[in-house]
Amino acid sequence: MAVVGDGLGLDADLLVAAEDAARQAMVGLDGRPADLVCAFVSGGEPDQIAGAGELVAEVLDASAMVGCSADGVIGRARGVVGRAAVSVWAASLPGVTLRPFHLEVMRADEGMAVIGLPELRPDDKVALLLADPYSFPADGFVSRANSALAGLPFIGGIASGPRGPGSTRLWIDGRTVDRGAVGVLLGGEVALRTVVSQGCRPVGPAMTVTAAAGNVITELAGVPALQKIEALLAELPPEDQALASTGLQLGIAFDEYVDEHERGDFLVRAILGVDPDSSGLVVGDLVEVGCTVRLQVRDAEAADEDLRELCAASRRLSNLPVGGALLFSCNGRSGDLFGATLGGADHDVTVVRRELATTGVAGFFAGGELGPVGGRNHLHGFTASVLAFPA
Repeated sequence: MAVVGDGLGLDADLLVAAEDAARQAMVGLDGRPADLVCAFVSGGEPDQIAGAGELVAEVLDASAMVGCSADGVIGRARGVVGRAAVSVWAASLPGVTLRPFHLEVMRADEGMAVIGLPELRPDDKVALLLADPYSFPADGFVSRANSALAGLPFIGGIASGPRGPGSTRLWIDGRTVDRGAVGVLLGGEVALRTVVSQGCRPVGPAMTVTAAAGNVITELAGVPALQKIEALLAELPPEDQALASTGLQLGIAFDEYVDEHERGDFLVRAILGVDPDSSGLVVGDLVEVGCTVRLQVRDAEAADEDLRELCAASRRLSNLPVGGALLFSCNGRSGDLFGATLGGADHDVTVVRRELATTGVAGFFAGGELGPVGGRNHLHGFTASVLAFPA
């Protein structure tokens, strides 16, 4: 039975903020020792950030501790950006095995190799992963892991530092590192759950890709791709046309054989532009001939509804209440997306707490979110990824 506490420290002195957040999280444990602690720090200089994370580890003295620097943090039902802040998540997790790791990229005979991941055990349930974007190829690693570590969900996010390359700070068991990725393998007899909300809704009809090369689609339903998209956009309602003009997305269906493809049936990827040589659509992922796709748009209402419905469905499907959750939200969801009426930067944590009926929720605003969709791990954008722990 998981018992979770979360804390949020707000102070220009990050050491003060770190101790405050750690002690708030400790209160939530109701006297139990911390098994897993996660710390997220925004604001300040790299050395100050490093000291804040190390202090959290010292105060809580957990069996396993990981964390990272970020653009903004989440905790105590709030999302905080643009100021110095420390968020701490602490959990007592009876029956859960915890194996922290630090991944690094090394030169190998055939290119590069990632080292540091423990050998998998049969009872490993999920891997929590926090990565530095400048020294760790998260997208490539996750893609390879789908084959090499088949069936193991990865969830987490891409960290950031205040001064760009070299300024990201990561923690592994209280020790600061500035490269690679850190994480924890969680196993044992526990029903951990993941929720990945991509925040889009489909528009227009589903279409079959009839010609493509790599990530360039040249033909849709037997029609040149650009011509087909232009015709579909012209038929959309004005409000959807306006949303499409600010960033059109493409949903790639997991299963081409279902009767109708609706929201939740797709891996959502951005349409990056038009290939000048073929006049094909350049998509942010590989697209195979024969797969089914559908246009997608993103707005606050769609993102709100998608997160609410997925969290509520996850809760319904489980026979256990939720003791707490880790939340990794895109930094694009921390600003003006939701607006004051939907809670602004507080939106995602508010929805997760309400729909999962729990209070111990913390995390950070990431530069990319990791999570499984359609049975495979992916690096996402504009997504909220959740790891829920049963009470």
